[in-house]
Amino acid sequence: MKRNEVPIEETWDLSALFQNEDQFEDAISKAIDEATIIEETFKGNIRNSTVAAQVIEAYKNLNAKLIPIGSFAQLSISVDQTNDDAQMRSSKVGQTFAKISAQLSFITSELLQLEESTLLETKNKAPQFSLYIDKLIQKKPYQLHPEAEKALAAYGTTFKAPYELYNTTKLVDIQFNNFEVNGKSYPLSYNSFEGDWELESDTAIRRAAFDAFSTKLHQYQHTTAKTYDTHLKIEKTNADLRGFDSVFDALLFDQDVDRTLYNRQIDLITKELAPHMRRYAKLLQQVHGLEKMTFADLKISLDPTYEPKISIEESRNYMKDGLSIMGEDYQKMLDRAFDERWIDFAQNDGKSTGAFCSSPYGYHPYVLISWTSRMNEVFVLAHELGHAGHFYLANAKQNLFNARPSLYFIEAPSTMNEMLMANYLLANSNDARFKRWVISTIVARTYYHNFVTHLLEAAYQRKVYERIDQGGSVNASILNSLKRTVLEEFWGDTVEITEGAELTWMRQPHYYMGLYPYTYSAGLTIATQVSQRILHEGDVAVQQWLNVLKAGGTKSPVELAKMAGVDITTDQPLRDTIDYIGSLISELEDLTKELEAGK
Repeated sequence: MKRNEVPIEETWDLSALFQNEDQFEDAISKAIDEATIIEETFKGNIRNSTVAAQVIEAYKNLNAKLIPIGSFAQLSISVDQTNDDAQMRSSKVGQTFAKISAQLSFITSELLQLEESTLLETKNKAPQFSLYIDKLIQKKPYQLHPEAEKALAAYGTTFKAPYELYNTTKLVDIQFNNFEVNGKSYPLSYNSFEGDWELESDTAIRRAAFDAFSTKLHQYQHTTAKTYDTHLKIEKTNADLRGFDSVFDALLFDQDVDRTLYNRQIDLITKELAPHMRRYAKLLQQVHGLEKMTFADLKISLDPTYEPKISIEESRNYMKDGLSIMGEDYQKMLDRAFDERWIDFAQNDGKSTGAFCSSPYGYHPYVLISWTSRMNEVFVLAHELGHAGHFYLANAKQNLFNARPSLYFIEAPSTMNEMLMANYLLANSNDARFKRWVISTIVARTYYHNFVTHLLEAAYQRKVYERIDQGGSVNASILNSLKRTVLEEFWGDTVEITEGAELTWMRQPHYYMGLYPYTYSAGLTIATQVSQRILHEGDVAVQQWLNVLKAGGTKSPVELAKMAGVDITTDQPLRDTIDYIGSLISELEDLTKELEAGK
């Protein structure tokens, strides 16, 4: 379906950003002018704390004006990559932002040339910028000559080209053919495969869809691999230029965590979660009567005949009821999200796959999802509204420089909402079949997605970066081999890693976002522990969690977790979470025996 054919009520309303194209163009023009004024006023003049505070204030104000411009361009193209106007708009914004970034690169350079005592004096005069200045000082060892910084900033849009090329290949150029099963033809696309066919209960249809999908991906593997290799080289060159010991250190720098937390998350889960997930795979195989369990079967529901269909309006009621424990203000935010069309539910050609939440500072959040009416999408929507609620609160309480937390923490509020939804559903039914459906959804959606899919991406990604760090390159053959190795190590002989499974590295945009995949399991580790506190302690734990959300980026991930009562500097929260997943799978095994005995 084309974008102009979908019902408008299923699309988001971007008018909060700009009412029309003229407003958008006028905003760009004013931002360019303002950047020029800042350059003319401050370049070469940042010599004392008073001027330092003034230039940071001016830079903050300009950034506030750039945010809706960037958001409007990004959100417009995300719903339709085939739209020529959206493509040109995105390209123009990228070029404009690169020009402004180069133009104002002097700000960081000149601030870092000041004595540290002057920067501390600036913090005293403008305490609202303390965090910004602290982060600036941390960057000092990795700061290049001002002219080098200007040159790198000017290439900003060029350095982002691999990600744009990846999306163009994936969402525009790849056109899937219909596939046939027993003489009947079925349509195939990225969204239909990931939203429907992967979950299809008919084994013949599901496996045929997987084969057809993989066959088409295979045709584009070399272009996609070259695109990714280019992205990796850019990251490695940047790390080397700035003097980081490794590309890992460079990518973890802004996350405010060290490699200990990064490696622990990958090592512990791949080793200790694997036995539990193999039990889950065997349970799926048993219930579905499969002769063998293949990679194409891992996303099926434990009880596909039970999962109800759900409308968009019904999903609203689930959000309100399931997340009611978060309080009245949170409930009002949820109402606004539906009433004011913050959410894009539509399924159309060229739309980005998966789901995401964009939360432009000074404006309300926007959520993208492709609604298939499956009940498990209640958890997907709760997840994205978790991001929305986080930034709705943080943006209201913190200034522009303080609102966004480390990437390490970013998935905690989203996965928390999934856990709260599960707690609510389990508390409101004693029916064994419904209980099994809820628990299997937690395992198959929440934990499989965040603790398995994304974690195995992280394990694969670590192997890729280790190769790049040693001066190597990657191509399709190498990436396929690395991905297959990770999958085989995790699933052992329980799951047959069928041909095409290794191509899953082609499906995720996360690889173009630094060390992002592992943060899903990091966030869910925190969310699991806090959700258990909320379940047993009630409002006290809820209020602590709300305070964490409002804190935004004013504290490190370790400090934010500690505010919520979780110590992530030890193995214990992660081990407790893995044990919890194991207990859920044991409960599924018991419920399945109970239900089969009662037939």
